[in-house]
Amino acid sequence: MKNVMTLAVAVALAGGAAMTQAYEAGDWILRAGAATVAPDADSDKVPGLGVTVDVDNDTQLSIIPAYMVTEDWGLELLAATPFKHNIDVNEAPLDAGSTKHLPPTLTLHWYPRGGSAGWQPYVGVGINYTYFFDEKAARDLEGIVGKADLDLDDSFGLSASAGVDIPFGENWSFNAGVWYIDIDTTATVTLREADNAKVKFDVDIDPWVYNIGIAYKF
Repeated sequence: MKNVMTLAVAVALAGGAAMTQAYEAGDWILRAGAATVAPDADSDKVPGLGVTVDVDNDTQLSIIPAYMVTEDWGLELLAATPFKHNIDVNEAPLDAGSTKHLPPTLTLHWYPRGGSAGWQPYVGVGINYTYFFDEKAARDLEGIVGKADLDLDDSFGLSASAGVDIPFGENWSFNAGVWYIDIDTTATVTLREADNAKVKFDVDIDPWVYNIGIAYKF
């Protein structure tokens, strides 16, 4: 991703003077592409088992509308089709479960070149809400604890992001963006064969999110 961003900036600098796109107050920008959620996960030890878990990556279609409040400041909503993640045991080659989630993230971005033609870099901070659903305990886990249900608490957290739009026409741009999102959840495993006893542990997912795609300015 670092190489992609470096290339994007280099191309923009080389051709920026010839590009016509400038952002103004009232503009809408629709970005779409492929977004990869890459968790930097850390978890407590699972009570009774003494192991920790990790969360794998997933890539989905991104749909990211943005509105320019002024020529320098814009609001953006990161949205995507549902991500699906496998949850693995760190200390052994075992699956613990899986989950799907939606991570809508509202960001206030600063565009230092918003009123100027050419490439449009931006940086910002925002707030994220992550909704977990369709959680499932894996067969590997159930082989140890018996039939079980898995539940993950939804999460609120802060985010930081940066990106660049590189115009290739009056309204079209190539886009690359990156977010770091604070996602913390509590996992609950309900043991159905042990009088529905509940085992709880905290998981910090804290993913990097990378997006590559195109943008259209209305």
